[in-house]
Amino acid sequence: MPVKSVAIVGAGIAGLTAALSFARHGVSSHIIEQAHHLTEVGAGLQISPNASRILSELDVLANIEPLWVEPETIDLTSGQSLKTLMSLPMRQLARARWGAPYGVLHRSTLQQALLGAVLKNPLCHLHLGKRIETVRTADISAITFADHDLIIGADGVWSSARYSVPESPSPSFSGNVAWRFTIHDDVAPSFLQKQSVKAFLGPKGHIVAYPLKEVSAFNVVAISIGADPGQTWKAESTGHQKEMLFEQFRDWHPSIRELLTKTENGNFWPLYQLSEGCWHNGQNTVLIGDSAHAMMPFAAQGAAMAIEDAFELAGQVMSAATLPQGLAAFESLRVPRINKARKRAQMNRFAYHASGPFKLGRDLLFAVRPAQSFAADLDWLYGYHAKG
Repeated sequence: MPVKSVAIVGAGIAGLTAALSFARHGVSSHIIEQAHHLTEVGAGLQISPNASRILSELDVLANIEPLWVEPETIDLTSGQSLKTLMSLPMRQLARARWGAPYGVLHRSTLQQALLGAVLKNPLCHLHLGKRIETVRTADISAITFADHDLIIGADGVWSSARYSVPESPSPSFSGNVAWRFTIHDDVAPSFLQKQSVKAFLGPKGHIVAYPLKEVSAFNVVAISIGADPGQTWKAESTGHQKEMLFEQFRDWHPSIRELLTKTENGNFWPLYQLSEGCWHNGQNTVLIGDSAHAMMPFAAQGAAMAIEDAFELAGQVMSAATLPQGLAAFESLRVPRINKARKRAQMNRFAYHASGPFKLGRDLLFAVRPAQSFAADLDWLYGYHAKG
């Protein structure tokens, strides 16, 4: 066994999943988190079959299924006419074709389910309110009072662990921003449906909306071109930012524009991405999730890729003869898949934001191509069985 104990920097979805994944192999973990309490970050989250399959393996899925919604359909809709362009019967496809469910839920629901599993597992130890500026073995041992064979950086796009990995990826502003808010069921417009994920497509941007059963509301995310507010992952919406939002969607359907006025409690999220680079130092430190490969949300795979990373890191490390070999095998396994997911996200962005002749061609393709054909294009993504 090359690893007996791991230290994990960050108690988000990637970090908590990593702790549970290593516990499956009998490995203890110490999770270090700067926050004093684990509270909700963001709002809605989509969990596709490639990730829900792993959550089932970790005995977490059963705790979130009563709280989430398995959408009957995912509908691509014109943001200018509200006409449905294409509809995938996702609930049926997910279970029958890919063997695991597709669900939407509040991010805090998943985090709390993972946290509950971590707290119940005697091999997992959580250290809250502990900030690490430099990720060094001595600094971590001073917090955990233990020695660790492996350090896992799961601390997001502004990772401090990344500085311990030479030639690691670097963050940059993507040029896109997201406005995230929820709207209560009682005042939601009729074109939002409790059993569907809706993606409204249009020039310069798109809007995704889906139900959050836990809070009796819809999660709404509007993504478009925007200004860089500097190093942050969230900013409060200001009057100027709201004006920018309305300007980006001014040519959309009046009902969509009215929906966007209901953003009093919304947040403005600059979307950052990471360049290519090394994910590990060849010795004892590795990056996962957004710390390694933060990407645009156009394929709704950010959380899913983090869950896959954590699960497959444990599998590769524990099956290798040495830790350096395990880290190299992990990166070799994950990089091609992450790159393919990035390309899918880029393709979706082009299709979602198309205008002019490209829009006409997109709409025609959606109209004539069978749903099963679109589903087949997702087999590599949703049908993936992570190696844990």
